Amino acid sequence: MKMILNDKFYKRKMKIREKISGVPSKPRLSVFRSNKFIYGQLIDDLSGKTLFCVSTKEVKSGNKVSSSFEAGKVLAQKLITSGVDKAVFDRNGYKYHGRIKSFADGAREGGLKF
Repeated sequence: MKMILNDKFYKRKMKIREKISGVPSKPRLSVFRSNKFIYGQLIDDLSGKTLFCVSTKEVKSGNKVSSSFEAGKVLAQKLITSGVDKAVFDRNGYKYHGRIKSFADGAREGGLKF
């Protein structure tokens, strides 16, 4: 049996992922957080394709929290220009605070609805 390094994190991630799914009219906004950067991508689960993606590597502004806020705004603007204004937020097992919350707030300010 394969050993999972952080079992609590994996269980939390799978519990969240069972409940949500993205469709073309309402894609899934998945967030990944590393030590340095934060990545967000909009995914259509029916076709298994990534529609848009953004990371804080592209947006350099201040500290990690403010750059994640700006990355959320950029992602929301990309999605709205394509004609979709709603998404399902997938926090990917992370707690909803800090950079994850900042990314979601930036997407909301950009005009995206969760």
